[in-house]
Amino acid sequence: MSLTRPDLDALPAYVPGRSVPGAIKLASNEVPYGPLPGVVEAVTAAVAGVHRYPDMGVTELRARLADRLGVDSERVATGCGSVALFEHLFRVACLPGDEVVYAWRSFEAYPIIGATTAAKSVRVPNTGAHAHDLNAMADAITDRTRIVIVCNPNNPTGTAVRKAELDAFIDRVPANVIVALDEAYREFVTDPDVPDGLREYGDRPNVVVLRTLSKAWGLAGLRIGYLIGSPEVAAAVRKVVTPFSTSLAAQAAALAALDAEAEMRRRVDLVVAERTRVVEAVRKVYPDVPETQSNFFWLPLGDQSAEFAAAQERAGVIVRSFQGDGVRVTIGTPEENDAFLGAL
Repeated sequence: MSLTRPDLDALPAYVPGRSVPGAIKLASNEVPYGPLPGVVEAVTAAVAGVHRYPDMGVTELRARLADRLGVDSERVATGCGSVALFEHLFRVACLPGDEVVYAWRSFEAYPIIGATTAAKSVRVPNTGAHAHDLNAMADAITDRTRIVIVCNPNNPTGTAVRKAELDAFIDRVPANVIVALDEAYREFVTDPDVPDGLREYGDRPNVVVLRTLSKAWGLAGLRIGYLIGSPEVAAAVRKVVTPFSTSLAAQAAALAALDAEAEMRRRVDLVVAERTRVVEAVRKVYPDVPETQSNFFWLPLGDQSAEFAAAQERAGVIVRSFQGDGVRVTIGTPEENDAFLGAL
């Protein structure tokens, strides 16, 4: 007799980017330049109070985010990274048997979250250019659909949806279906035709934007993200968030990181410059690498993915293989990227 749900036996576990001692890690979409100025000091000061619970309402950080984004703080919810906020969003929107539509391949946590909330995942294949097929995603919406996810830029392919096609898509989504815009990599977008989801669609009650401080803001090890939605949706999410899950250290670090936005932008510019250089070099060997608007790029290697990743590992570089589909490579420092290119 099983003590756990039998349907979870077929569910793949989330696979993190591997860390190998002495190797260069280009597997987890981290920014390689260390914490932003002031973050270590803020965390150190916060540690003196860890015998106390943190502010459960995350009041100061939510106010700072709201002011920065030009929204009311009642529209903001925070959590243990944007992935945790997706878990909470599924929980407040879906009953068992309800459907969630998303592209595939996209962020590998979506099917895991769907299964653990008893929602049915409806995966819509990407286009031949490794991008969302928004027309097919709109066609996949049924009376049971509660959420449709647009990952923009898409993880792991790096491709991005532009404004005209996203406008048309959102216009087709029924008002009782949540459009969740996963913008974890928004800071790396340089294409002016790729819309800021909050600015363009934030006035629509059924649009929710999810972002993180783990990537461009350099707080991957502290896990903090935020959601902006209608007051009703944000309040429901805050209601189901695990109490005190936004830790004292994470709140302090986030506030300090937001004070260092200029330095964050400078580091993002370094990543974007390297992205251009590395992708141009890789295309001389693998011309099918799609355009990327993130801090990583996609090698559509199919069945050769594991072999490619193993060859890079032998050269001391760790990349992320998605078996049977492709390889995702994070942009690192120039020296790290040169090591990857040398192994190519």
